[in-house]
Amino acid sequence: MTAPTVIVTGGAGFIGSHSCKALARAGFRPVAVDNLSNGSADAVRWGPLERGSLEDAGFLDAVFRHYRPVGVLHFAALIEAGLSVTDPGRFYRNNVAGTLALTAAMDRAGVTALIFSSTAAVYGNAGCAPIVETQPLVPVNPYGRSKLMVEEILADLAATGGGLRFTSLRYFNASGADPDGELGERHDPETHLIPLVLQTALGQRPEIRVFGTDYPTADGTCVRDYVHVSDLASAHVLALRRLLDGGGNQRLNLGTGQGFSVREVIGAVERVTGLPVRCRDGDRRPGDPAILIADATAARRHLGWTPAYPDIEDHVRHAAAWFGRA
Repeated sequence: MTAPTVIVTGGAGFIGSHSCKALARAGFRPVAVDNLSNGSADAVRWGPLERGSLEDAGFLDAVFRHYRPVGVLHFAALIEAGLSVTDPGRFYRNNVAGTLALTAAMDRAGVTALIFSSTAAVYGNAGCAPIVETQPLVPVNPYGRSKLMVEEILADLAATGGGLRFTSLRYFNASGADPDGELGERHDPETHLIPLVLQTALGQRPEIRVFGTDYPTADGTCVRDYVHVSDLASAHVLALRRLLDGGGNQRLNLGTGQGFSVREVIGAVERVTGLPVRCRDGDRRPGDPAILIADATAARRHLGWTPAYPDIEDHVRHAAAWFGRA
């Protein structure tokens, strides 16, 4: 029996490639669709790679016609919040127009199930913790606004009765690496905290800057909810199965429900690697909330999802192994 095929846009990227592995383990055939502007071809190991742009309707139609997928996991997007402020048009073209092109291709192909990679950035500077899905949506940068726009577009398309069914998964801080050591983060430039701290510990960076030490937290630094990339991948598989089984449209948080400060992350890296991390304190960055922690009760209830790696040291250990230092 042939495995059902799933299109994974951005399947050569960090979360997309991990999700391709999770799909393959769950009995699906993942087909990565990626222009390789941010992804890596050698991260595509569990199915074919189709290199092209979501803006190319002919390319998308050919992919859908050839593979006849049962659903789509949509990761392809620009994600650098700071860059979105200086070049917002690029983010809206890529993230919003790209999704419109994708959903149009899905409609032409008769494919109705879509799992959308959203973000906690849709909440903006949330004034409470943990954050629930009913929290006001007030993103503070074009990146967050582009993701929220897509969520609203999907809801509008689904409301027409055309058949589209979607789940938007709002991640908090994706981190870690494949526990088997086959995949990890390769962002250029790197902006995520754990890789930056690891690179500093390994001597690849001279120091790590701590942005803000006067927040109303236990040690004065920002607190974030770090969710392991393999746990994110498993949530996508569960969400896809739910849609394929007839489930309705949803928007769900993905996080562990616990927060770790910048200094706690630095301490975890020092413990795991046995190496010191040189730090330099700096001013707060504009728009950085003090605390962002997810309430993922809905994902647990509707998807049966439970994070396998809630311990920050597991995240660091897996990422450290990926960087070559167990």
